[in-house]
Amino acid sequence: MYRSKKTSYMKKLETFIFLFLLFFSLHFKAQKSEKLFQYVNPLIGTEKMGHTYPGATSPFGAVQLSPETDTISYELNGKYNGEVYKYCAGYRYEDNTIVGFSSTHFSGTGHSDLGDFLVMPTVGKLQLNPGTAKNPKNGYRSRFSHTNEKAEAGYYKVKLEDYNILAELTATTRVGVHRYTFPKSDQAHIILDLMAGIYNYDGKNVWTYVRVENGNTITGYRQTNGWARTRTVYFAMKFSKPFKSYGQKNYDGKQVYNGFWRKFDQTKNFPEIAGKNLKMYFDFDTNENESIEIKLAISPVSQANALENLEKEAGNLSFDQIKAQTQENWNKELNKIIIKGSETEKTNFYTAMYHTFINPTTYMDTNGEYKGLDQNIHKAEGFTNYTTFSLWDTYRALHPFFNIIQPKRNGDMVKSMMAHYDQFSMKMLPIWSHYANDNWCMSGYHSVSVVADAIIKGNYNGDAKEALKACIATANKRDYEGIGFYIDKGYIPAEKSGTSVSNTLEYAYDDWAIAQLAKHLGETEIYNQFIKRSENWKNNFDKTVGFMRPRLADGSFKKDFNALSTHGQGFIEGNSWNYSFFVPQNPDELIKMMGGKKKFASKLDELFTMHLPDEFFADTEDITREGIIGGYVHGNEPAHHVAYLYNWAGQPWKTQAQIRHILEMQYKATPDGLGGNDDAGQMSAWYILSSLGFYPVAPGSENYAIGSPAIDHAVLNLENGKTFEIEAINQSPKNVYVEKILLNGKEIKDFTLKHSDIMNGGKLSFYMCSKAKK
Repeated sequence: MYRSKKTSYMKKLETFIFLFLLFFSLHFKAQKSEKLFQYVNPLIGTEKMGHTYPGATSPFGAVQLSPETDTISYELNGKYNGEVYKYCAGYRYEDNTIVGFSSTHFSGTGHSDLGDFLVMPTVGKLQLNPGTAKNPKNGYRSRFSHTNEKAEAGYYKVKLEDYNILAELTATTRVGVHRYTFPKSDQAHIILDLMAGIYNYDGKNVWTYVRVENGNTITGYRQTNGWARTRTVYFAMKFSKPFKSYGQKNYDGKQVYNGFWRKFDQTKNFPEIAGKNLKMYFDFDTNENESIEIKLAISPVSQANALENLEKEAGNLSFDQIKAQTQENWNKELNKIIIKGSETEKTNFYTAMYHTFINPTTYMDTNGEYKGLDQNIHKAEGFTNYTTFSLWDTYRALHPFFNIIQPKRNGDMVKSMMAHYDQFSMKMLPIWSHYANDNWCMSGYHSVSVVADAIIKGNYNGDAKEALKACIATANKRDYEGIGFYIDKGYIPAEKSGTSVSNTLEYAYDDWAIAQLAKHLGETEIYNQFIKRSENWKNNFDKTVGFMRPRLADGSFKKDFNALSTHGQGFIEGNSWNYSFFVPQNPDELIKMMGGKKKFASKLDELFTMHLPDEFFADTEDITREGIIGGYVHGNEPAHHVAYLYNWAGQPWKTQAQIRHILEMQYKATPDGLGGNDDAGQMSAWYILSSLGFYPVAPGSENYAIGSPAIDHAVLNLENGKTFEIEAINQSPKNVYVEKILLNGKEIKDFTLKHSDIMNGGKLSFYMCSKAKK
């Protein structure tokens, strides 16, 4: 008996010690994890041309629940309406009315779509027309003030002044959660506008279906023909309180055949409706300060999956519980890099991290199902399937950043690209993909850069040789945007394409990336073929003027050349001054072609100090004065590597000075703090990597070019369990020059950092000073 009591006592003691140690361990981890989401300001980039949105989303979430501030049509008098460009993200900080809150958005893009399932709470007389910004009372929109607005990572709130309603938003990966706090009213409404959308026009809605499941749940889908030609989004919507009545209005024009549904009055309390242009409303009685919560889940597959997504991710959780959970998820992601700096520096840095972790977006349901490009249902086995690949932008810095901080996710993104290739009738890797479509936006076949970079850096566990085959098939698609001419002639004739030069330059870089992958896999013949193709950039370089220039089919250079103009010169979203430096795969050879290091550096100097008159970018809406330094356009992507080229010219101190100047001028902790479209995180990734002190000039290589760190100290918490520490000793706004660099105590003299140096863990020490070390 005594021994039994002793044994029981010992077991209790062991359990107590275990629980104590567990508590201590969890407490220690909690202490170690910093509350970094407090530094995220989603309003940065919402003013002018940043094209970000302020609403709620989770890391890489399928739902981006955010306000719309107007309903600008893509079409005006049968032509493109330039005003719509301002509304790529649906929200503009400059506006003072809100028309509702939609579930899907792009972050920072220069073109748009989405804006699905717009929800708007109102009180008083029911109006289903959104009205106008000048006269909001003519519709359901409401005025608002930034003083009554708050945006955080995973949370947004605003006061709808015309209705005295407080609107709050949060989100899980696949569920947007609304909370509307009403005044006392027997005429409270929640409008579901199924016609609303971003970059909208008559005929964009192909079909809409809604089914009222019961007194507080509806399901349905919306099919659109826009940037994505065949996009269907299913939804499930659950109210925390039963609606007392509901109805709909169909805005379709008169049709010859209407079937026999006319036997019913479908406008009021009818549970199944369908049409192209529908709006619904739900009526409530509300007490003073009564809140109604809505959980709206989406799915690419079915209404049943949307309901399952809702139950699995939101279930019985309250708004506040979901908000706390999502903000903790953001905190986990942001803690992958811990920096020391001022409050402003932390706001800029962690908002940039936030923006890089929005896209690409999850594209599959909780059960792993998604709709493929073949319009069939597939299941992602062993990986997360992603969409929203803005590759012309993001191959440059965003995906290389992921190879350091999000390697598993980036590997899954490559698997998603391979799934795209396998399902696609055209057998090409994505150009710009979203929602089981390729939008074909921008030039190059930059998915091959992302694929090669991930494999070379060890972040892809699929069949690498199959990936190489997919890269080759994409690069040999002769009928796609001049590739046949490029293969046969070594350049694209100007008569055949308005973007002949930039396409040739971008294909040449991509071919170099394929060559690096082939070399990595021991495929010598393929390497030789594509390394030769990677030199095709030389065919557009005119030594007599020192610029890249359009070339005609007969081999002569096109006359009437202007290196400053963005219009009619053979370039997409840029001019020859910026594109002539686009040979990231071989800067040494470019320097030779331009007359040697001294002349090359002088030409870079001229780029950064010239004045670019407005007339030379008037025809390109992606380029505005705010994003320009001299003639260098940072607000657009083609020259993002250019400041680092001074390293190859033997003048690294100029790289250091220019990087710090760009960081200071182009990134601010204000709504207008981005000098151009954030472009799905590319601008923000540039900021992060450059602030840390290095940048991937040519993804597909293990090398990073070293610049000038703008933070005092950073710790990168890597997925492999190691840490990489960066310290910038004596760093300040004046001390922008690097006096000495030590990696684990050993000096780096060639201003090159290797990927393996980072992933092996260790310490990178910059010694900063105020005078250039020449």
